[in-house]
Amino acid sequence: MAMNFHRKLPIPQEVKKEYPLTDRMVKVKEERDQNIRAIFEGASDKFILIIGPCSADHSEPVLEYISRLKKVEEQVKDKIIIIPRIYTNKPRTTGQGYKGMLHQPDPDGKPDMYKGIVAIRELHMQALRDYDFSCADEMLYPENHRYLSDILSYIAVGARSVENQQHRLTASGMDVPVGMKNPTSGDMTVMMNSIVASQSSHTFLYRGWEVTSDGNPLSHAILRGFVDSTGRSVSNYHYEDLLKTSELYQKSNLLNPSVIVDTNHNNSGKKYLEQIRIAKDVVHSRNQNDEIKHLVKGLMIESYIEDGAQTSGEHIFGKSITDPCLGWEKTEQLIYDIAEKL
Repeated sequence: MAMNFHRKLPIPQEVKKEYPLTDRMVKVKEERDQNIRAIFEGASDKFILIIGPCSADHSEPVLEYISRLKKVEEQVKDKIIIIPRIYTNKPRTTGQGYKGMLHQPDPDGKPDMYKGIVAIRELHMQALRDYDFSCADEMLYPENHRYLSDILSYIAVGARSVENQQHRLTASGMDVPVGMKNPTSGDMTVMMNSIVASQSSHTFLYRGWEVTSDGNPLSHAILRGFVDSTGRSVSNYHYEDLLKTSELYQKSNLLNPSVIVDTNHNNSGKKYLEQIRIAKDVVHSRNQNDEIKHLVKGLMIESYIEDGAQTSGEHIFGKSITDPCLGWEKTEQLIYDIAEKL
């Protein structure tokens, strides 16, 4: 075979047993899950901010960033629920480059999947244990979700994965919100079909088992912009785009119509500073129209300690090694500005 088998990795149940959550951590996550669920079900009018680095690189700067988020959350918690991004898998368009902490717990080292599994579980556990934050991660590999299934409070399915059957079926068996991004082509029907699939019950093969899912009523849309046929970035966060998405929901008869707007990627044309303007624009749209206000539950923002991104070998603490992010000072001010306008 053209594939070399190195070693058998432990199953998720074994890793969870070796790195268990405490009773207190379980309780904190349950409370956060209830509060987040209430927003998607329309029982709470709080706003969600899914915010953090493009990708988690080292645990120290990620936890330093989260410690700062915790202090800000105390000031805005009456209006905003903050869900930190700890993205431990990084999709690569060509397969080249840093694939995330799961693959490389040391970005300068060689891939080590076992150390990666332990590293990502420990990082998510530290955020929950030390800062009472259950976080968000991207489900890049559905079969790996179980290593973190007891810790995560939010899951995103990326623009390149949203058409994949296994992603949709796995999402249908989760009990936390799963955001389905519109594909890079911008075809909204693809995104809506993925929500239909993930809100439905299915019997399928998962990790060597025949399983039946209940369907996930908290599955919803993430608008992240797209690329047109000429390669140009096109945004889809504007007032008119949000009303069109609302119309699609009305035609679909889906449960809990909800949208999270991704302020980066093709919505910003990957100009990370534009996230500030886009975030404020979306909040303004909510304030102008009750239909949009009920639909748009929050924002997804890429942010870290330092502005921008660094190149390989620079080793700047808290600066993204993948896509550029908003630095901390701008992030803190933006959160306060959003809270003031809600």
